[in-house]
This record gives sequence, C-alpha cells and structure tokens, in this order.
Amino acid sequence: MNQSKLPKKQGMKILFADDERSLREIMRLEIPRMGHSVVLCANGLEAIDAIQKEPFDCMIVDLDMPGMNGIQVVAKAQEIRPEVEAIIYTGKPSQETAIEALRYQAFEYLTKPCRLSELSATLGRVDERRYFKKQLAALKHRLQRVEGDSELIGSSSSMDQVKHLIQKVAPTDSTVLIRGETGCGKELVARAVHQASLRSEGPMVSINCGALPENLIESELFGHCRGAFTGADQSRTGLFEVADGGTIFLDEIGELPLAMQAKLLRVLESGEIRRLGDNQIVKVDVRVICATHRDLEVMIEEGEFREDLMFRVNTFEIHVPALRDRVEDIPTLAFHLLRRHRRDGNDQQLFSDETIDALKSHQWPGNVRELANVIEHASVLCDALPIQPSDLPMGFAKRQLRKEIRDSGPMTLRSMEMIAIERALERNDGNKPAAAEELGVSLKTLYNKLNASDERTKAA
Repeated sequence: MNQSKLPKKQGMKILFADDERSLREIMRLEIPRMGHSVVLCANGLEAIDAIQKEPFDCMIVDLDMPGMNGIQVVAKAQEIRPEVEAIIYTGKPSQETAIEALRYQAFEYLTKPCRLSELSATLGRVDERRYFKKQLAALKHRLQRVEGDSELIGSSSSMDQVKHLIQKVAPTDSTVLIRGETGCGKELVARAVHQASLRSEGPMVSINCGALPENLIESELFGHCRGAFTGADQSRTGLFEVADGGTIFLDEIGELPLAMQAKLLRVLESGEIRRLGDNQIVKVDVRVICATHRDLEVMIEEGEFREDLMFRVNTFEIHVPALRDRVEDIPTLAFHLLRRHRRDGNDQQLFSDETIDALKSHQWPGNVRELANVIEHASVLCDALPIQPSDLPMGFAKRQLRKEIRDSGPMTLRSMEMIAIERALERNDGNKPAAAEELGVSLKTLYNKLNASDERTKAA
C-alpha cells in the first residue's frame, strides 16, 4: 500500500500489559516516540479494569501474567470492546498458544525479545487496518444512503403477500423471478430477498440488462481477457465473479438478446463461467434473482425469449403490485419518502388532508418511482409543513384536472376553463397573479375570464 495515499496518522491509544517492570518502563518511553499514547498495566486484571473504564485502539499483552494470562485478557476484551486490536507478546512461544491467539482474532503474535523497529512496524499495520475499517464503514454507510434500505413499506394485503413470499424463499438458493410494472419496486424486493438470505454478508450486484449495448453484455456479465476484442487493453472481472458468494440481480431480463440468453442458461445450469478470450472455466457460487415488466410468456410465443431459460429463472415467482392497486399504502409511503428529505414537523403534520386525497386519487402510471419524484418536488417547494396540493408538481395537478374532467362527463370548453381556474385559485389561496402564472396566462386574461363568468352567472 502506498503510504502517501493514507491520511496523516493521528496516533493510537495503546494499552500495554506486562508483569515485568523493566519492560513497562521501556514502553512508557518508546511507544510515545512511535507516535502513540500508552497506558501501562502490571497484570491482566489491571488491563481488564482499564478497558472497562476507557476505550483503546490497540492492546499489547504479555502471554504469561499472574492472575489472568494474555489469552484470557484478549478473550475478555473481545466481550467488552470488540473493536480493540490485540497483539500477544510472549517469551515462551508455542504452536498451541499461537493458534489460541488467532482463535481470538489477535492481530499479531510477537516473540520476546522483540526489536522496537518490529513493534513500530506492527503498530503501523494495526493503524492502517483501523483506517481501512473506518473507510469500509463509511463506504457501507454511503452505499446504504444511495440504495436506501430494503424495508418494504405498506400493510395492504397485496404487500403482506409479497413479504410472506420473501420470507419463504430468502433462506433458500432458489432462483427468483420478480414481476411488476416499471417503478413498482422490484429491485427493492430483490434487495429484501438478499438481505434476508444466508448470503446477506456477501455482495449483491445489480445490472440492468436493458441498459447495456448488446456487444458489451457478455463482457459485463462474464468478464474478458486482455486483447479479447478491439479496445480490451486490460483484463476485466465480470459481475458474476464479483457476486461470487452473494447474489446477482438481473433487472429487465426480458431485454437480453437470444444469444446471450443461451449463455446465461448454461451458467445457471453449470455454475461455471468463461471470460471472453479465455479457455479457463471459473466456478461461481451465485444466487440469481431476475426481474421484468414484460410478459415473458408472450415473448416465448413470439420467439423472443427462450422457454428453457424461463423454466430456469422462474423457480419461484413474486409479483409486485402496482401502486394504484394498493391505494391504502400511499399515505404511509408518502410519509416515508418525505422523511428522506425533511425532518421538521410530526407525522400528523406532514401532509394536508387535501394533499393525501389528491395523492390517493392519482393513477400513478410511474408507480412508487413517480411518487418519490412528486414527494421530492413538494419537499423542495414547500416552505413549511404540511405539504399542500399547491406544492405538488404543476404537471401532476394538470393530470389530476384532466382526470376530473374525464370523470365528470361531457363539458363545454368554457366549463373546463373555469374548473382549471378555480383549481389554480384554490391551490394558490386566492392569489390571482400566482394562479395566472401557474395557468400560463396573463393576469389580464385571468380577470377577463373571471369577469365573463360572473356576467354569465348574473344573466342566468
């Protein structure tokens, strides 16, 4: 590892436990010279007492101490502060004690007498390991923020059925096919299956089969060797290898070309892949989850999807309902989505009743993805909670108006205009300039239409 790429070390807080006073005195002077602070303990009991009182980054413990030996100290420390790195330090090395130290995840096993340069190098490696652990934790946190959690929001009967199926299939290695309209949350269901499975500690790799050019799909899935094709100036590991020990999610599997479908079928049947340009077979242990919004049965009849692949990927099927088919979940979903962007206000004050009614009456052709966009727009536009209908996107309001007009039956153009004007005035609390701007007309035009309406009403 290039040390210049690591941040400047701040030093660690180290506990040193040894019953030899001379060694403690040496460490009292030398460990600070290595850039770290140190707390000295004369035996194992003192060491455990110190660990209970304050945190340490690393502990160096003698194997042979009265009252409690080094292995016992490390084992107890793992219970109290599992994040502490341990170094066993002994003048009587043996294979048995080395194995025991490794069993308790000791970072290093040093033999007395140990050169100070060797100890300093070991502490440097401990510090580097701690840095990478923090980086990994930060990356996991950032990934979680990007992907969101795998919690499925909703208590409708259709969503309860989805959750039940996930609980049934997750502990197995069965291939899963997730069906549903675009934007309904198929990837979220796939992530829930992975996280509830025995592979949850392994990677989950997602790929949208419809988003890749046909000539790159095989390389993406299975990898390639250097020189396998024009532009392949270096070898590349495919996503099936990256997902080894975990799960691969093939979204929109219906978009795969027929030639690629045949190669995928072979991988699913054999558990083996071969990189482009390579003769070597690589075994992979991957659980496959697929998703599609297309009717694969119709595609099979039309010769666009392999029937044998359908049998292979459809071992277990989960259908994700469209948002319009679980209207009762919309308020809960809206609350959840808004909490991603705003923390002010309590749950009862997030949306006005009129806004909830507008959300529930919408058809949601884009499903949960469309709802998420509407809520994000409203959270930006809203100065203070609760969210009002006027905070919803203009296009959303226009679609609502068109639905109301369709549901009301035949109408004159003048009546349709007045409905639009009345809705705009309602959304803008009677503010005519704001209503005119929303409607895309001048203020003068708005007044003219309102005056004409008043005159027709008086004449009637």
